[in-house]
Amino acid sequence: MDNKAIYLPTEPLSAGAFSAFGEVIEAGGEGQRYLINEGYATRYHDLARVDVGAGGGRVGLSIFRAQPRTFPMQLRIMERHPLGSQAFIAMSELPFLVVVAPASETLQVDQIRCFLAGKGQGVNYAPGTWHHPLIALNHESDFLVVDRCDGSGNNLDEVHLSGQNVGAIWLRA
Repeated sequence: MDNKAIYLPTEPLSAGAFSAFGEVIEAGGEGQRYLINEGYATRYHDLARVDVGAGGGRVGLSIFRAQPRTFPMQLRIMERHPLGSQAFIAMSELPFLVVVAPASETLQVDQIRCFLAGKGQGVNYAPGTWHHPLIALNHESDFLVVDRCDGSGNNLDEVHLSGQNVGAIWLRA
């Protein structure tokens, strides 16, 4: 990639398009479903693989409150969690952006993609998948986060894009 500024296109979030990075979490699709609670609820079963056991990690539930971003927005940092998956499930019906690159030891800047998560969607990043921190749109947004807590080893790698010999990478809302 040369040092020119680029605008990353935004793609709709779908299970097929996102499969290289993890799973899309949403009701519907091809997964198993069961009628439960005397017929008053449907269980959409086993939507994502929570993988946090490396180094003795355990599953943790958190809430992240994300402030809306201003656009156009320059990407400055990407991160990954090599020892566990990380799921973000919007607690409102507000859309958000998901910026990812394939799991690898080093960030492949030319493979960064941007997805628009819509109403009722969440994502589960596979271990090692590079991603940008949460990108809320228009309003403060809360997210239920399922990820690795405790355990041994470093589970966070960050890369500043300014040190990657690339031009500015921008997002439009």
